[in-house]
Amino acid sequence: MERLPPLNAIKAFEVAARTGNFTLAATELGVSSAAVSQQIRNLETWFGKQLFVRSGNRVALTDAGHAIYPQTARALGDIAAIGRRMLEGGLRTRLVVSEPFSLAELWLAPRLAVLLDAFPQMAIDVRVEDDPVDLMRQNIDLRISYGDYHYPGLRMVRLIHDDVLPVCAPDFWQRYGNDASSLADVHESLFIHTNWGPNYASHPTWADWFSASGGSRAPDPSHGRRVGLSSLAIVSARLGLGIALGQRAMAHGDLEAGRLIAPSSVSLRLGHPYCAFMPASKAERADVAGLVALLGAIPGKVHSGFPSGIAEKQT
Repeated sequence: MERLPPLNAIKAFEVAARTGNFTLAATELGVSSAAVSQQIRNLETWFGKQLFVRSGNRVALTDAGHAIYPQTARALGDIAAIGRRMLEGGLRTRLVVSEPFSLAELWLAPRLAVLLDAFPQMAIDVRVEDDPVDLMRQNIDLRISYGDYHYPGLRMVRLIHDDVLPVCAPDFWQRYGNDASSLADVHESLFIHTNWGPNYASHPTWADWFSASGGSRAPDPSHGRRVGLSSLAIVSARLGLGIALGQRAMAHGDLEAGRLIAPSSVSLRLGHPYCAFMPASKAERADVAGLVALLGAIPGKVHSGFPSGIAEKQT
């Protein structure tokens, strides 16, 4: 057998490179910061290369560190996957997907249905949770997030950059819009406002929409209907509870089926794209790559079958 580098040092290197911090690496590994530093020194001695540039508590990979990180992460991920499969009693792969609450029902579920239609025996675990999550510790294959800034150490693929537009039920518009009125005539109480929460400041509001459409109206959220999820805003609009600024990707199915209509074509782009994050060791797996391709597909193409080449990758 070829000479191997010290495996404990390789593990310490992978965690330190992923977290960018020896203290965080020590916490994850259950050892002291000094022990992590010693393992890194051992590995640097073994390779004869400096792997990190140290700046206080933070560390950054050198060129040599960047050169070996992808392979070490992939190798450790493969070893961990073997262990999980054996403990589960077989070699069957389980796809673990983590996503925000707002994407679960209206956006991810239809795409998972396409994936499972092609591979009905695939085991999938869907976890709904807020950022940040620890993909390595929680054994997550794929994390979907709003924005491209949450997980700098992981492989990232930009999926879609969504926009919002007014949506409501046909009966609602016939009743309150009278099929001829503009949105400027809709009563203040009938607007659905999405409360994105304290962590988000880049989502457009009704005031932004009216400004973009050439108006000056600014509906007061305290006088209308407020919901805490973008998906709930769409469901509320579908049920005739008001008119919402709905995300196009989430409302697509309802718009296609006629359950929702868009009284105006004016739309506003969200502040950030939705992105997929995955450990480098899992990015080339057929099920992971296949789902990423589906998530980035044009909404109208989702139900017409797999994007080209996905089925052929599955083994």
